[in-house]
Amino acid sequence: MSERNITTTPSTPRSIKSALLTLLVVLTQVISAGVAQAAEAYKTVAVADPYLEMHTGPGRGYPIFHVIDRGKSVQVLAQRTDWFLVRGPDGKEGWVDRAQMEQTLQPGGEITEFEQADQQDFTDSKWEAGLLAGDFGGANIISVYSGYSLNPHVSIEVWGSQILGNFSNGWMASVNVVHETWPDWRISPFFTLGTGVINTSPKSTIVQGEDRTDQLAHAGAGFRIYATRRFVIRAEFKSYVVFTSRDDNEEVEEWKAGFAFFF
Repeated sequence: MSERNITTTPSTPRSIKSALLTLLVVLTQVISAGVAQAAEAYKTVAVADPYLEMHTGPGRGYPIFHVIDRGKSVQVLAQRTDWFLVRGPDGKEGWVDRAQMEQTLQPGGEITEFEQADQQDFTDSKWEAGLLAGDFGGANIISVYSGYSLNPHVSIEVWGSQILGNFSNGWMASVNVVHETWPDWRISPFFTLGTGVINTSPKSTIVQGEDRTDQLAHAGAGFRIYATRRFVIRAEFKSYVVFTSRDDNEEVEEWKAGFAFFF
Protein backbone atom coordinates (compact mmCIF):
# COMPACT_ATOMS: atom_id res chain seq x y z
CA MET A 1 0.00 0.00 0.00
CA SER A 2 1.32 3.44 -0.86
CA GLU A 3 2.02 5.96 1.85
CA ARG A 4 -1.27 7.20 3.25
CA ASN A 5 -2.04 10.87 2.99
CA ILE A 6 -3.51 11.23 6.43
CA THR A 7 -0.45 10.81 8.31
CA THR A 8 2.04 15.25 12.04
CA THR A 9 3.76 17.86 9.98
CA PRO A 10 6.63 20.13 10.13
CA SER A 11 4.06 22.25 11.94
CA THR A 12 3.05 19.53 14.36
CA PRO A 13 1.42 21.26 17.35
CA ARG A 14 4.18 22.27 19.76
CA SER A 15 2.20 20.84 22.66
CA ILE A 16 2.21 17.39 21.02
CA LYS A 17 5.94 17.48 20.44
CA SER A 18 6.49 18.62 24.02
CA ALA A 19 4.21 15.86 25.34
CA LEU A 20 6.08 13.15 23.41
CA LEU A 21 9.46 14.51 24.53
CA THR A 22 8.27 14.75 28.14
CA LEU A 23 6.93 11.20 28.02
CA LEU A 24 10.24 9.90 26.69
CA VAL A 25 12.19 11.75 29.41
CA VAL A 26 9.84 10.48 32.13
CA LEU A 27 10.09 6.89 30.85
CA THR A 28 13.89 7.14 30.84
CA GLN A 29 13.94 8.43 34.42
CA VAL A 30 11.47 5.81 35.62
CA ILE A 31 13.41 3.03 33.93
CA SER A 32 16.71 4.22 35.41
CA ALA A 33 15.19 4.37 38.88
CA GLY A 34 13.05 1.27 38.68
CA VAL A 35 15.21 -1.30 36.91
CA ALA A 36 17.79 -1.46 39.70
CA GLN A 37 15.94 -3.52 42.27
CA ALA A 38 16.99 -3.67 45.89
CA ALA A 39 18.66 -6.79 47.18
CA GLU A 40 16.92 -8.89 49.84
CA ALA A 41 18.78 -6.97 52.54
CA TYR A 42 22.04 -5.12 52.39
CA LYS A 43 24.38 -8.08 51.95
CA THR A 44 27.97 -7.58 53.09
CA VAL A 45 30.70 -9.51 51.26
CA ALA A 46 34.50 -9.42 51.32
CA VAL A 47 36.70 -8.88 48.25
CA ALA A 48 38.71 -12.01 47.42
CA ASP A 49 40.24 -10.89 44.09
CA PRO A 50 43.29 -8.59 44.21
CA TYR A 51 40.79 -5.75 43.72
CA LEU A 52 37.16 -5.08 42.83
CA GLU A 53 36.50 -2.70 39.92
CA MET A 54 33.67 -0.21 40.35
CA HIS A 55 32.05 1.21 37.21
CA THR A 56 29.96 4.37 36.99
CA GLY A 57 27.05 2.39 35.47
CA PRO A 58 25.80 -1.17 34.91
CA GLY A 59 27.80 -2.09 31.81
CA ARG A 60 31.32 -2.47 30.45
CA GLY A 61 30.86 0.72 28.47
CA TYR A 62 30.87 2.70 31.72
CA PRO A 63 34.34 3.71 32.96
CA ILE A 64 36.03 2.30 36.04
CA PHE A 65 36.31 5.10 38.58
CA HIS A 66 37.39 3.28 41.75
CA VAL A 67 38.83 -0.02 42.99
CA ILE A 68 38.46 -1.77 46.32
CA ASP A 69 41.41 -3.81 47.59
CA ARG A 70 41.37 -7.46 48.66
CA GLY A 71 40.05 -8.08 52.14
CA LYS A 72 37.83 -4.99 52.23
CA SER A 73 34.08 -5.40 52.70
CA VAL A 74 31.36 -4.01 50.44
CA GLN A 75 27.59 -3.81 50.75
CA VAL A 76 25.42 -5.12 47.91
CA LEU A 77 22.65 -2.57 47.43
CA ALA A 78 20.90 -3.60 44.21
CA GLN A 79 21.04 -5.80 41.12
CA ARG A 80 20.46 -4.88 37.49
CA THR A 81 20.70 -7.92 35.22
CA ASP A 82 24.33 -9.14 35.69
CA TRP A 83 25.55 -6.00 37.44
CA PHE A 84 25.47 -5.18 41.15
CA LEU A 85 25.40 -1.80 42.82
CA VAL A 86 27.77 -1.89 45.80
CA ARG A 87 28.96 0.53 48.47
CA GLY A 88 32.57 0.44 49.56
CA PRO A 89 33.99 1.04 53.06
CA ASP A 90 34.68 4.67 52.11
CA GLY A 91 31.01 5.23 51.19
CA LYS A 92 31.57 5.31 47.41
CA GLU A 93 28.95 3.50 45.32
CA GLY A 94 29.49 1.85 41.94
CA TRP A 95 28.57 -1.09 39.69
CA VAL A 96 30.45 -4.41 39.66
CA ASP A 97 29.90 -7.26 37.18
CA ARG A 98 28.69 -10.72 38.17
CA ALA A 99 32.02 -12.43 37.41
CA GLN A 100 33.83 -10.40 40.09
CA MET A 101 30.95 -10.54 42.57
CA GLU A 102 30.92 -14.33 42.40
CA GLN A 103 34.52 -14.30 43.64
CA THR A 104 33.64 -12.44 46.84
CA LEU A 105 33.34 -14.17 50.21
CA GLN A 106 30.56 -14.25 52.76
CA PRO A 107 31.32 -13.45 56.44
CA GLY A 108 31.79 -17.18 57.10
CA GLY A 109 34.36 -17.51 54.31
CA GLU A 110 32.07 -19.22 51.77
CA ILE A 111 32.00 -18.14 48.12
CA THR A 112 29.03 -15.82 47.53
CA GLU A 113 26.23 -17.10 45.30
CA PHE A 114 23.83 -14.79 43.46
CA GLU A 115 20.50 -15.94 42.09
CA GLN A 116 20.23 -16.02 38.31
CA ALA A 117 17.24 -14.33 36.66
CA ASP A 118 14.49 -16.72 35.61
CA GLN A 119 11.25 -16.39 33.64
CA GLN A 120 9.32 -15.60 36.81
CA ASP A 121 11.13 -12.26 36.94
CA PHE A 122 9.40 -11.27 33.71
CA THR A 123 5.87 -12.39 34.58
CA ASP A 124 6.05 -10.80 38.04
CA SER A 125 6.95 -7.37 36.66
CA LYS A 126 4.05 -4.90 36.61
CA TRP A 127 5.37 -2.00 34.53
CA GLU A 128 6.85 -1.96 31.05
CA ALA A 129 8.13 0.91 28.88
CA GLY A 130 9.71 0.91 25.48
CA LEU A 131 10.67 2.53 22.19
CA LEU A 132 9.84 1.11 18.73
CA ALA A 133 10.29 2.29 15.14
CA GLY A 134 9.15 1.05 11.76
CA ASP A 135 6.79 1.60 8.84
CA PHE A 136 3.26 3.03 8.93
CA GLY A 137 1.59 2.75 5.52
CA GLY A 138 4.80 3.79 3.75
CA ALA A 139 5.75 6.49 6.26
CA ASN A 140 8.34 6.28 9.02
CA ILE A 141 7.00 5.96 12.56
CA ILE A 142 8.63 6.14 15.98
CA SER A 143 6.65 5.25 19.09
CA VAL A 144 7.06 5.29 22.85
CA TYR A 145 4.77 3.41 25.19
CA SER A 146 4.14 2.51 28.79
CA GLY A 147 2.21 -0.55 29.94
CA TYR A 148 0.79 -1.96 33.16
CA SER A 149 0.23 -5.69 33.66
CA LEU A 150 -3.17 -6.58 35.15
CA ASN A 151 -2.13 -10.25 35.38
CA PRO A 152 0.45 -12.48 33.64
CA HIS A 153 -1.73 -12.64 30.51
CA VAL A 154 -3.35 -9.19 30.13
CA SER A 155 -1.86 -5.69 30.15
CA ILE A 156 -2.96 -2.16 29.27
CA GLU A 157 -0.67 0.07 27.19
CA VAL A 158 -0.65 3.78 26.32
CA TRP A 159 1.14 4.75 23.09
CA GLY A 160 2.35 8.00 21.55
CA SER A 161 3.75 8.08 18.00
CA GLN A 162 5.33 10.53 15.56
CA ILE A 163 4.74 9.80 11.85
CA LEU A 164 7.00 11.25 9.14
CA GLY A 165 6.01 10.79 5.49
CA ASN A 166 6.87 12.18 2.06
CA PHE A 167 3.53 13.93 1.61
CA SER A 168 2.30 14.40 5.16
CA ASN A 169 3.37 14.11 8.78
CA GLY A 170 1.31 13.22 11.82
CA TRP A 171 0.99 12.09 15.37
CA MET A 172 -1.00 9.26 16.87
CA ALA A 173 -2.13 8.39 20.39
CA SER A 174 -3.78 5.12 21.39
CA VAL A 175 -4.75 2.84 24.25
CA ASN A 176 -4.25 -0.90 23.74
CA VAL A 177 -5.19 -4.15 25.45
CA VAL A 178 -2.52 -6.84 25.04
CA HIS A 179 -3.07 -10.56 25.60
CA GLU A 180 -0.01 -12.79 26.03
CA THR A 181 -1.11 -16.41 25.76
CA TRP A 182 2.12 -18.04 26.96
CA PRO A 183 3.85 -15.52 29.24
CA ASP A 184 6.28 -18.16 30.53
CA TRP A 185 7.86 -18.67 27.08
CA ARG A 186 11.11 -16.82 26.47
CA ILE A 187 9.94 -16.03 22.91
CA SER A 188 6.34 -15.13 23.68
CA PRO A 189 3.67 -14.21 21.08
CA PHE A 190 0.93 -11.71 21.92
CA PHE A 191 -2.23 -10.20 20.42
CA THR A 192 -3.44 -6.63 20.74
CA LEU A 193 -6.59 -4.56 20.23
CA GLY A 194 -6.84 -0.82 20.62
CA THR A 195 -8.35 2.52 19.73
CA GLY A 196 -7.13 6.10 19.53
CA VAL A 197 -6.79 9.21 17.39
CA ILE A 198 -4.53 10.24 14.53
CA ASN A 199 -3.73 13.77 13.37
CA THR A 200 -2.56 14.43 9.81
CA SER A 201 -1.00 17.53 8.31
CA PRO A 202 -0.27 17.53 4.55
CA LYS A 203 3.05 18.93 3.30
CA SER A 204 1.50 20.50 0.22
CA THR A 205 3.23 23.76 -0.78
CA ILE A 206 0.97 24.75 -3.70
CA VAL A 207 -2.44 24.16 -2.18
CA GLN A 208 -2.26 23.89 1.60
CA GLY A 209 -4.23 20.86 2.72
CA GLU A 210 -6.35 20.83 5.82
CA ASP A 211 -5.05 19.32 9.06
CA ARG A 212 -7.46 16.78 10.41
CA THR A 213 -7.87 14.46 13.36
CA ASP A 214 -9.64 11.10 12.98
CA GLN A 215 -10.51 8.20 15.22
CA LEU A 216 -8.97 4.81 14.60
CA ALA A 217 -9.05 1.20 15.78
CA HIS A 218 -6.56 -1.59 15.32
CA ALA A 219 -5.89 -5.29 15.75
CA GLY A 220 -2.46 -6.83 15.71
CA ALA A 221 0.00 -9.48 16.81
CA GLY A 222 3.65 -9.69 17.68
CA PHE A 223 6.22 -11.35 19.89
CA ARG A 224 8.60 -10.53 22.72
CA ILE A 225 12.04 -12.01 23.19
CA TYR A 226 13.05 -11.86 26.86
CA ALA A 227 16.76 -11.15 26.52
CA THR A 228 17.79 -10.43 30.12
CA ARG A 229 16.22 -9.97 33.54
CA ARG A 230 14.67 -6.59 32.63
CA PHE A 231 15.25 -6.18 28.90
CA VAL A 232 13.00 -7.39 26.08
CA ILE A 233 13.14 -7.14 22.28
CA ARG A 234 9.70 -6.55 20.76
CA ALA A 235 8.33 -6.73 17.21
CA GLU A 236 4.72 -6.39 16.06
CA PHE A 237 2.30 -5.92 13.18
CA LYS A 238 -0.92 -3.89 13.41
CA SER A 239 -3.77 -3.36 10.96
CA TYR A 240 -5.56 -0.01 11.42
CA VAL A 241 -8.94 1.28 10.30
CA VAL A 242 -9.10 5.08 10.24
CA PHE A 243 -12.63 6.46 10.49
CA THR A 244 -12.29 9.57 8.34
CA SER A 245 -14.74 12.47 8.16
CA ARG A 246 -15.24 11.48 4.53
CA ASP A 247 -17.34 8.43 3.68
CA ASP A 248 -14.35 6.24 2.86
CA ASN A 249 -12.60 4.69 5.85
CA GLU A 250 -8.92 3.97 5.33
CA GLU A 251 -6.93 0.86 6.14
CA VAL A 252 -3.26 1.13 7.09
CA GLU A 253 -0.71 -1.55 7.96
CA GLU A 254 2.11 -0.98 10.44
CA TRP A 255 5.31 -2.93 11.13
CA LYS A 256 7.73 -1.94 13.86
CA ALA A 257 10.35 -3.30 16.23
CA GLY A 258 12.31 -2.05 19.20
CA PHE A 259 13.10 -2.70 22.83
CA ALA A 260 11.46 -2.38 26.23
CA PHE A 261 12.31 -2.61 29.92
CA PHE A 262 10.41 -4.21 32.79
CA PHE A 263 10.38 -2.74 36.25
